[in-house]
Amino acid sequence: MRNSKPQKSQHTAGFTLVELLLAITLMSILLGLTYSGLSAATRASIQGEKLLAAGGELRATHQFLRRQLNQMLPLSFDVSDTNELLRVVFEGNSDSIRYVAPMPGYLGTGGPQVQFVELARDDDGELVLQFSHALLQGYEEEYLFERDPVVLLEGITSAGFEFMGIDLEGELSPWTASWDQQDTLPVAVRLSVEFSEDLNLLWPDLVAGVKIDSQALQGLGIAPRADGRSAIQRRARATMQNSGQRQQ
Repeated sequence: MRNSKPQKSQHTAGFTLVELLLAITLMSILLGLTYSGLSAATRASIQGEKLLAAGGELRATHQFLRRQLNQMLPLSFDVSDTNELLRVVFEGNSDSIRYVAPMPGYLGTGGPQVQFVELARDDDGELVLQFSHALLQGYEEEYLFERDPVVLLEGITSAGFEFMGIDLEGELSPWTASWDQQDTLPVAVRLSVEFSEDLNLLWPDLVAGVKIDSQALQGLGIAPRADGRSAIQRRARATMQNSGQRQQ
């Protein structure tokens, strides 16, 4: 008789094809989720860097323009083409301003310069704020455009300049989008800017007061206070402060 001993199975332990396919599928899903997370983090980081850079440019532009407008000088850079032949010391409308002021740092070499700030369209049709300048000494209008203008702000959807002056009765005039008294500096200049929503930038309205010479005010019959400021200057300062508070 033969011994009927059970024989050991020859199969070795391992994974079935279904198990391998399932593992590969799960691994692919995990890798995909990991890649999506890394991509989202990278995009967020790049966007954050862009916003920080744009915010820095906005603050620098705001400070630069405020400083330049505060230092405007009543120096003539042109003569009007009217019969009166008035000295032109300031030109302004809703899209641009032109005036004389010193430039900061080494750019100020050579004396005061004619400065031109303009809202214009770039090559892509986008609205930008740009800046040009040329020496006042020997100034010709074409000198402003010998070099490409410096782009100060991009991504603008709407913007405009406004001006405040003094009327015939010695009172502050309302804000206006054009300046007709080319032989006189405005009391204050305001620039409003709105950016496209994707930039997530907020421009605090720039309201810059022009320094008023006390001797010139006395010549107009407007007596300054003991601290050197006239009633016109005080009212202009109060108006600009109220404008800033309404933005907050």
